[in-house]
Amino acid sequence: MPDDVKVRQKYNVGGVLLDRPFKIRRLGHFGFDNVNMAESVTFYTELLGFRVSDVLDFGRMNKDGFPGLGETRGWFMRHGTDHHSFVLFPRKVRQAMNRHKGNPEVTTNQITFQVGNLREVVEGHKWLVGNGVGMERAGRDMLGSNYHSYLYDPDDHIIELYYGVQQIGWDQLSKPEFKTYKRWPVVAELPQPAEYDEIRTEESTAHTPLNSGYRGTDALAPKYDVGGILMPRPFKTVRVGPVRLFVKNMEASLAYYIDKMGFIKSEEVVYNGHRCVFLRVNTEHHSLALYPHALRAELGLSPHSSSMSFGLQMGSYQQLRDALSWLGEKGAKPFELPPELRPGMDQAFYVRDPDGHALELYHYMEQVGWDGRVRTASQRRAIKMGEWPEAIDAPPDAYMGEPFLGPLA
Repeated sequence: MPDDVKVRQKYNVGGVLLDRPFKIRRLGHFGFDNVNMAESVTFYTELLGFRVSDVLDFGRMNKDGFPGLGETRGWFMRHGTDHHSFVLFPRKVRQAMNRHKGNPEVTTNQITFQVGNLREVVEGHKWLVGNGVGMERAGRDMLGSNYHSYLYDPDDHIIELYYGVQQIGWDQLSKPEFKTYKRWPVVAELPQPAEYDEIRTEESTAHTPLNSGYRGTDALAPKYDVGGILMPRPFKTVRVGPVRLFVKNMEASLAYYIDKMGFIKSEEVVYNGHRCVFLRVNTEHHSLALYPHALRAELGLSPHSSSMSFGLQMGSYQQLRDALSWLGEKGAKPFELPPELRPGMDQAFYVRDPDGHALELYHYMEQVGWDGRVRTASQRRAIKMGEWPEAIDAPPDAYMGEPFLGPLA
């Protein structure tokens, strides 16, 4: 065998041989660190429709608290049954905790990807650290109950790999704060008991009431017909993502996300001389997009953040049009960005949160099949900024991909 040919070690992941001992399945949750916390909670709950699942007071985690820094609480929010799909934390407190190595442009508190099981979290953690990826922490938190590993990317964004986030059912209650249940600061040993067995043991020994968890409510009355269900808004978020980031070194970021994390490159575009790269982890065209740092000013986006946008997929094109009108009426000031910056998608618009972070609302994401090929530009519907037809022709993969599970509300 020639010297320049390297045989890469394979890892048994559930009986399938892969290049890493883990496989990312999807974007799980995401969060921002904001300064304007009261306004931001209202924005994400009342305007965008996230429901609070738990509240964490960081002041309880520091013996002296955080005097003079204002709000110390963080909000966990959800759009479906996952305990949280969006997290809003107080920026000043997070900076005091030095969670991002002091990088002032990192305003994402976490970008979280789900793997298949606990073994993949544990063995993936060891493999990544062994291959030079910097670790922030590992173990298990109380809120959400998911096992995880927190790692740094080249721009000091915290990337979380996790398994087993808590599910919230028909009663809208989060898991209670069990007396014997503790936060883990270290990566788990294998195997661990199933979650229900943990709960049953707690109930029998500590008698924690199972209905004592947090129950989020909606401040708005249901009055809009959304697919036959009365809802407080004329739209419903059915999926979160993609995440779009401005990065300072594209090659370093690609080496991290592709070689270390196992993302697949779907497509590249050059916009006004800037190389933009779109990465996927499953059949969606992209769940992560990387843009050069220099493009941020050209787009007129917030100069304080490395986040370009965070996506919220609506249940239909009709809901997207209704969201555009409704949010505009509520003073959210929707705007558009060039469609060339989101290949594999269709119509979309953006709104800014109280700290200036952009949220991308859309209705469709191209699905990539077994051969890994994406459509060419000529095979996609042409999108013109400012044009919102009443109805559009269906692409071949309309309403495909992972469906929203459970009732809308």
